[in-house]
Amino acid sequence: MVDDDVRTARGIVIPADAMRWAFSRSGGAGGQNVNKVSTKVTLEIDLDQLRGSSALLDRVRTALPAMLRVSSQTARSQYRNRQLCLERAVERIDDAAAPPAPVRRKTKPSRGAVERRIQAKKLRGETKRQRRGDW
Repeated sequence: MVDDDVRTARGIVIPADAMRWAFSRSGGAGGQNVNKVSTKVTLEIDLDQLRGSSALLDRVRTALPAMLRVSSQTARSQYRNRQLCLERAVERIDDAAAPPAPVRRKTKPSRGAVERRIQAKKLRGETKRQRRGDW
């Protein structure tokens, strides 16, 4: 899985040559496993080597730096941390490639909606006024 080209949900291909892996010892609790095994994984992806449609790649290159760096040290095994790094990188690339949200058109409430709201406010106010009676 890790040594092959990776395809994101939006169709962008991350070549295996564009990925550089680095391993080191994790910090934190974990006992002897943390002290002996290099389970922390850092993945660097050269975004200039990505393949896909030009519109998607332009959005990715404007939203992210030229070298995307993702690291993981949450799992106990190096294999699982490699999977997590790859998932996070694919997610970030897909989010960056997403088209911008459409511009919101301003609207105003209808006359009937405004009148209903004002009528409801008057009813609530009248109910509260009636609670204030002299005891």
